[in-house]
Amino acid sequence: MRAINHKPFFLTFFSYMELKRVVVTGLGAVTPIGNNPEETWNNMLNGVSGAAPITLFDASSFKTQFACEVKDLKVNDYIDRKEARKMDRYAQLAIIAAMQAVQDSGMNLDEEDKNRIGVIYGVGIGGIKTFEEEVGYWATHQENGPKFNPFFIPKMIADIAAGHISIMYGFHGPNFATTSACASSTNALADAFNLIRLGKANVIVSGGAEAAITASGVGGFNAMHALSTRNDDPEHASRPFSASRDGFIMGEGAGCLILEELEHAKARGAKIYAEMVGEGMSADAYHITASHPEGLGACLVMQNALEDAGMKPEDIDYINVHGTSTPVGDISEAKAIKQVFGEAAYKLNISSTKSMTGHLLGAAGAVEALASVLAVKNDIIPPTINHVEGDEDPEIDYTLNYTFNKAQKREVRAALSNTFGFGGHNACVIFKKYAE
Repeated sequence: MRAINHKPFFLTFFSYMELKRVVVTGLGAVTPIGNNPEETWNNMLNGVSGAAPITLFDASSFKTQFACEVKDLKVNDYIDRKEARKMDRYAQLAIIAAMQAVQDSGMNLDEEDKNRIGVIYGVGIGGIKTFEEEVGYWATHQENGPKFNPFFIPKMIADIAAGHISIMYGFHGPNFATTSACASSTNALADAFNLIRLGKANVIVSGGAEAAITASGVGGFNAMHALSTRNDDPEHASRPFSASRDGFIMGEGAGCLILEELEHAKARGAKIYAEMVGEGMSADAYHITASHPEGLGACLVMQNALEDAGMKPEDIDYINVHGTSTPVGDISEAKAIKQVFGEAAYKLNISSTKSMTGHLLGAAGAVEALASVLAVKNDIIPPTINHVEGDEDPEIDYTLNYTFNKAQKREVRAALSNTFGFGGHNACVIFKKYAE
């Protein structure tokens, strides 16, 4: 008599299925501290702040009058002037970062199977400037009847950056946007990672973008009391894990990683920055804007990522924290790290690159993943700037190494990057040194 297998079919299937390995083969970045990955990384290591008075609109009547803007970017060096006019700023930034990353990857697109190259790009809000302009015009000119730009909708919608990138290169693989507030581009990387390791694509152009430094963006976050109001000292306003922190600094920009199946990368002789080995997702299920005070969702997401990677806490050398410089968020994340990592928490480095870039919202995860990849590749930890002696919060454990003010050289076998978004969305990714 044949024995009956009570194991569910899908578990039986996946136990015999070997997941593909995924590596990073290209980088792109447009940030408040650099218009390419090299410039961004060098300024991170040197502790350069991207904060300055707002120039993108007249903020003189706003509670917050500064932000971390992208500076001196010549959009038309990358995108034809006529085409650029059909795009919101967020899409322009997304495309430029993607172009840099594709070029950096060294792929010969004439030889690639473009049906197996996808684009998954995250954004928190999308074309908020376009929405503001179009709806604002209609609201003040209603007597003339409805008059909207024919590109209003395709400029505004959150998925359009991924669409533009795929059209530009003829990439026919999986193509969509992820939106989970500040976790958006980490979710994009996680989805790309999973699709590649399941064999659904060879390469995915993944990352995120945001351009919300607008009157409605800054005004909306001001109304929630989420932003720093340190208008007299913008450069030092973003001070994660310091007692005097008073809110995050709005940033804009884009980050892009080329994620590629390992054998495909080896076959074309690609350079490999690092291997992506795990992702985690969770929800706080607690509050629409505040993180759980004990960091329950943060604990869960890091545990999920470690389990997915098959790693132990002591295998991680660096955590690029969410670290927004908000009163509640920094405390809960520090608590979560101690709970998940235990004694290993005191042996790793922690840093918040938001102290330099500001908070890039939907682009934050991609830029911080890029920083994590480069930390693994170069064995150096970018700092958390703006902490001064005596500015300690009694609720934060300073025996943890927050990498205050100065980059630290050390072996970085693996790095974990956290992002937590409004709505209680948590996402986490892990990169490690590539080895055969």
